[in-house]
Amino acid sequence: MYRFAKTAVNITGQAVRQVRHGSSAPQDFHSKYGTGVLLSGAVFCTAVWGFVLTQTGIAWNLSPVGKVMPKEWRGAEE
Repeated sequence: MYRFAKTAVNITGQAVRQVRHGSSAPQDFHSKYGTGVLLSGAVFCTAVWGFVLTQTGIAWNLSPVGKVMPKEWRGAEE
């Protein structure tokens, strides 16, 4: 149990040090590329949905109420 507790404290200490000092990634990534990534994602999403809505021919489950008329019953066979 002592070895487990010692290892747990060591891992926790390493995590605290890593959070305190930050990761190795530069902190200006978002300010450099954030707007471009956001805009390119919005353009991609708009283009994909534009294609889906206009070119794929999907039936979008529109309500058939008032559009579908029942067929007449067959006459009694004589």
